[in-house]
Amino acid sequence: MTTYRAIRVEQTGGPEVLRLAELEPAPLGPGQARVRIAAAGVNFIDIYHRDGSYPRKLPFTAGLEGAGTVVEVADGVTEVTVGDRVAWENLPGSYAAELVGEAAKLIPVPDDVSDLDAAAFPLQGLTVQYLTTSSYALRAGDDVLVHAGAGGVGQLLIQVASRLGARVVATASTPEKRQLCTDAGAADVIGYEGFDEVARDLTGGQGVHAVYDGVGKDTFDRSMNALRIRGSMVLFGAASGQPAPVDPRRLAAKSLFLTRPKLADHVLTRDELLMRAADVLGRIATGELALRIGGRYDLADAARAHEDLAGRRTTGKLLLIP
Repeated sequence: MTTYRAIRVEQTGGPEVLRLAELEPAPLGPGQARVRIAAAGVNFIDIYHRDGSYPRKLPFTAGLEGAGTVVEVADGVTEVTVGDRVAWENLPGSYAAELVGEAAKLIPVPDDVSDLDAAAFPLQGLTVQYLTTSSYALRAGDDVLVHAGAGGVGQLLIQVASRLGARVVATASTPEKRQLCTDAGAADVIGYEGFDEVARDLTGGQGVHAVYDGVGKDTFDRSMNALRIRGSMVLFGAASGQPAPVDPRRLAAKSLFLTRPKLADHVLTRDELLMRAADVLGRIATGELALRIGGRYDLADAARAHEDLAGRRTTGKLLLIP
């Protein structure tokens, strides 16, 4: 078998530690499949792995998310067959031309969903699915605040919430990003300065039913202030850093709910993974949900993709094309 290209991390550090390498194909183990990768997703968790914030055993091939075609399966694998188009959100080694991983984590991709959309959907699409159905189940007539509305998750949250009949107030930092929020369906788009008071003013002084906050430290306190009585604070990320610990008495002041969910706990079984994925892929296939691919990079340009993502110079989803 011929070698394949991959992005390796020999030591943790800045984007410069992402190095292009040629690797020998790994043999399949029990329950595994080999996938020829069409595109890989670039996510903040990849940066945390690269810089050592979330330690991984060195050396490693970067990336967790992507889409491609199954080219080989181990004996006894029943979840997928050779020729299947698949996607995944948590298989290490995705910044590469091929991947060997657990077949049970591979998601079948419908014919009417492109390879690029398939690679762009898993992490963000599945996150939005559980956020809006399990963390806080959105209802028609709800007022919700969505932070970083021009980002990949933000764009999907706005679309899903508005189509469910919720009124979305989104935050964004520039006029261009605010326009993206409006185009996605946000009823009101505001800046970050004093957003809690603005959100309360927009809801007649009551506050919003829920805040979806992936920013963290820089927005957390004001997000709590933006909530109405019995409102829900859904903290699903910390792009600006981790918030300070919360005194439970802050919740008691308005009988608030606070949750810090993660995707892994919402796809505990293959049945649950496929259920949530089918919901998202079905919306993509019908055009109800539009994925914004904000940048496509050659695999060799992985460092530049990390720089652009960390520098907030992009919108939507970034992909590596091996």
